[in-house]
Amino acid sequence: MAKEVAGQIKLQIKGGAANPSPPVGPALGSKGINIMEFCKQFNAKTQEKAGKVLPVVITYYADKSFDFIVKTPPVAIQLMEAAKLKGGSAEPNRKKVAEITWEQVKAIAEDKMVDLNCFTVDAAMKMVAGTARSMGITVKGTFPDNN
Repeated sequence: MAKEVAGQIKLQIKGGAANPSPPVGPALGSKGINIMEFCKQFNAKTQEKAGKVLPVVITYYADKSFDFIVKTPPVAIQLMEAAKLKGGSAEPNRKKVAEITWEQVKAIAEDKMVDLNCFTVDAAMKMVAGTARSMGITVKGTFPDNN
């Protein structure tokens, strides 16, 4: 028999660095989930991605058990790594802070494809370029047409 789903929690935690302090502890503790068990499982699963911010969706059940899915890092984080930035522009329409190439955009789009709401790499590249634009990052060159 299937377990009864009680709800979901979405968090962003650095890989291999989950601990009972906020935001993890209070979010899980209020739902009655074993915090240390989640931290152990999450840290074991994300050791190879240590230090990267990873979104995680925790599904918890009526019997206080849980499952979780670790997703790929957010596009904004990947763009900042590609452009070697600490943060985006305060005024992205006026002040540009970096430039990246379409090859870098394509690499990020292919990595993030499983979590994005699109069917082709071209559509994913346009989504990533839009995020870059809203952060004040310019994409060099013209969009590479595959037609």
